[in-house]
Amino acid sequence: MNRTRLESDSFGQIEVPFDALWGAQTARSLHFFAIGEQRMPLPVIHALAWVKWAAARVNGKLKLLDADKAQAIACAAQRVASGEFDDAFPLSVWQTGSGTQSNMNVNEVLAHLAGRQVHPNDDVNLGQSSNDVFPSAMHIAVALSARSSLLPALAALRSALSAKAVAYGDVLKIGRTHLQDATPITLGQELGGYEAQLALCADSMEHALLAVHRLALGGTAVGTGLNTHPQFGALVVAKLADKLKLPLTQADNLFAALAGHEALVAFHASLKMLAIALTKIANDIRLMGSGPRAGLGELQLPQNEPGSSIMPGKVNPTQIEALTMVCAQVMGHDAAIGFAASQGHFELNVYKPLIILDTLDSVRLLADAMRSFTEHCLLGLTPGAARMQDLLQRSLMLVTALTPHIGYDRAARIAKHALEHGSTLRAAALALEAISDEQFDAWVDPNQMLGPRA
Repeated sequence: MNRTRLESDSFGQIEVPFDALWGAQTARSLHFFAIGEQRMPLPVIHALAWVKWAAARVNGKLKLLDADKAQAIACAAQRVASGEFDDAFPLSVWQTGSGTQSNMNVNEVLAHLAGRQVHPNDDVNLGQSSNDVFPSAMHIAVALSARSSLLPALAALRSALSAKAVAYGDVLKIGRTHLQDATPITLGQELGGYEAQLALCADSMEHALLAVHRLALGGTAVGTGLNTHPQFGALVVAKLADKLKLPLTQADNLFAALAGHEALVAFHASLKMLAIALTKIANDIRLMGSGPRAGLGELQLPQNEPGSSIMPGKVNPTQIEALTMVCAQVMGHDAAIGFAASQGHFELNVYKPLIILDTLDSVRLLADAMRSFTEHCLLGLTPGAARMQDLLQRSLMLVTALTPHIGYDRAARIAKHALEHGSTLRAAALALEAISDEQFDAWVDPNQMLGPRA
């Protein structure tokens, strides 16, 4: 038989599992919001605990909270923030749009752990409201996740691309525009272009994080700071910045920090930008690696696992497929976040759990997918040099090198003749008596078509 105990809140008594660390408000949320399987992300719970840790320290310093209680709450909060009690936070993410129930879940657990008659509202939540604490925790969770996983994964991918660009700087291949042959390029130039795209994404992300580092703490219910000490918000933010080694500051306007989530919209827009760039890069590698005999075959992708349950020997670009699926999910998240952020009615946006769920999911997915793609695909990527050389030499667009010497129209006639008769450019040029054999050798050199020429 499951043992229970009675817990009370302003609505009265309710049964709670006997050994649960939470209290009445968490129990009510479990009852009224049994929706789906998605739980409030643990990075948010840990961030909430860090806020409670800092708040207890500040409230103790300001003599608003008994020193023993402040110490007990701070110690309990640090244990929760470290992940020691993750099972004590079972609430669905699909709850009140302000995150109040998860805030109270943390308050109740900390009060239980702190003991000494600590009250979840009067002591743990002193000087706070869910309306300023929860968005602050959202920002902290995103900043910590970006620093610990996303930015390092992106940096590793860029580094691998740069190394490959240098290694294959002299490998000539045909360029393509409109999926049609174009003028020559080196594989190194192509890979270097990919790295430059990702550099723009990294710059965008770093810029967006500047706003994410601004916290709503001190605004309490509607942004006025009612029922909190005038110095509370700034002191708590400063303590968090020092503890977490993040450049955190109090938001310039606390009303905006509660009512809107433009900072996270902009940050996720940089994630969408990254997803767009990754999709382009991954698809290029997918196409260049197509084959092994009926495709382009310009790149050799690592062979990690069997690709078919019926076709023996088949190997597929699975890392690319996983990465591009993640990118599609991120683009979908961006649409949901944009709509949710637009629903800030009056003094509070009440789509906060959705916004943070999708933002953190995008961060995690992109970080994991980039790390996997780098390790299991990019690092083992090698050029199919013979195939590249064959496609290069047979390309009709080498005729572009003749344009400065014989003009566009005469060069076009050579290309069309070669295409119609299935001949080489050299044979077509000689058949049309456009240039001599010696002139063709002197003028049509792929190595001399890789940059500007006088």
